Amino acid sequence: MIAADTSSPRGLGRIVSWQRVRTTLIFAVPIGLMHSIGSATPAGTWVARAITVGLVAMLAFGLCEQRPVQPPRWLARWVWQLIGVVISVPFGALLAYYWTTGGHPNFAEDKLRLTGYFAMCFSGILFGPWVALGAMVRQRDALARHQALAFQLERSELERQALDARMRLLQAQVQPHFLFNTLANVRALVNTGSPRASAVLDSLIAYLRAAVPRLDEPATTLGQEVQLVRAYLDLMHMRIPDRLQYTLHADDAALALRCPPMAVLTLVENAVRHGIDPSEEGGRIEVSITLRDGRCSARVIDTGVGLRPGGDGLGTGLSTLRERMQLAFGGDARLSLTGVVPHGVCAELDFPAHQGTS
Repeated sequence: MIAADTSSPRGLGRIVSWQRVRTTLIFAVPIGLMHSIGSATPAGTWVARAITVGLVAMLAFGLCEQRPVQPPRWLARWVWQLIGVVISVPFGALLAYYWTTGGHPNFAEDKLRLTGYFAMCFSGILFGPWVALGAMVRQRDALARHQALAFQLERSELERQALDARMRLLQAQVQPHFLFNTLANVRALVNTGSPRASAVLDSLIAYLRAAVPRLDEPATTLGQEVQLVRAYLDLMHMRIPDRLQYTLHADDAALALRCPPMAVLTLVENAVRHGIDPSEEGGRIEVSITLRDGRCSARVIDTGVGLRPGGDGLGTGLSTLRERMQLAFGGDARLSLTGVVPHGVCAELDFPAHQGTS
């Protein structure tokens, strides 16, 4: 006659929850109808009595569940609840007969009524504890499921926090790597007394004003990346105008897609540093960003010195970028590096097309 309750609140709201009342009615109504068979008392009266007994037992079950707050060590909580249910049944039956007879049970004069009272008590004591045990089993199962779900959520949150921390660590590695390389280029111009040093420095300041605020962002869009790449290539072209040419193309549909900050820029910066700079003739850089079949491809091709023999071409910047892309897209991202004939390198990022939030 008592239902399991999976809700967390305590107090009266838990004791008389609709789930417990509903289960009490489900068991009480058939018991009342069973007692009405062969009896001159109307079936509705028997059902009302059975419901009264069930509700009283339900209240006793709930009260014993919450009081006392700390039961004696030798008395288990579930045993105390069963005792409460058994003790409450005779009182519930007495209350049921009292209000269904207008306050005059007259057990001493009406032996059939007294027999019905004992039969109701017997049914309550027989079925009540079993229903209570079933309720407690369901309640513990629900609690176990709730705890398992809470553990999974907590573990997922911890994993997410660990990934965020890892991403921020990798991001922190990108910042000095890129900034120091760029400042080294400016220093080289100053040391050689180049008249372009002042103009390059002005361009660098303008570039950093746009780039630095985005370094700590967890994600950016390819449209913002394109702006940074164009500003960087303009800066590098100003430094070595005779040795660097470039083209930049991006599909309009790809500009709103999300990607880690400095992703495409890292490919371009790597092409300048390891491809164009070491080459006496310089070279050309082609940047293309395309969208196809739900995936985005960011490709940077340079005609510099090419891959070094015996190496995979992955320096600090590209190694860090590969890990950042894996973290950002859950492993569904690839960074490939291939040689170009007669010389040069093609670096390509392939990742899912996710819309940006900004």
